[in-house]
Amino acid sequence: MQRLRDLALLRRVRDRIDREYAQPLDVEALARGVHMSAGHLSRQFRLAYGESPYSYLMTRRIERAMALLRRGDLSVTEVCFAVGCASLGTFSTRFTELVGMPPSAYRRQAARSTVGLPSCVAKQVTRPIRNREAPPTGRG
Repeated sequence: MQRLRDLALLRRVRDRIDREYAQPLDVEALARGVHMSAGHLSRQFRLAYGESPYSYLMTRRIERAMALLRRGDLSVTEVCFAVGCASLGTFSTRFTELVGMPPSAYRRQAARSTVGLPSCVAKQVTRPIRNREAPPTGRG
């Protein structure tokens, strides 16, 4: 019974991250929202979803950043702050880990590779890989 209650609370946390990814969110605030300790939330979230709440939040932010970069009308810095990241360095590092290239390179490439594609298709074919780093480039 407690497990079902915890899963319902975890779903609320995940839904809040999906809705409020651009807001200043941290694990402590998310945990307070469901009356859990930050440590308990992190452990339970990882068990349920295979990644930490912070990792899930950053993945949501990077997915949204990819869409904004594909549009091409915002700078990388503007996109960083628009998706809720406070540090351009952290944003660029995480973006590169998930996507396999820095945001500026992605912006240039996406502009060329998604020309003429409906946005819903472009989103699907450019979706980042979750729970593992991008495949190595070069040899393989």
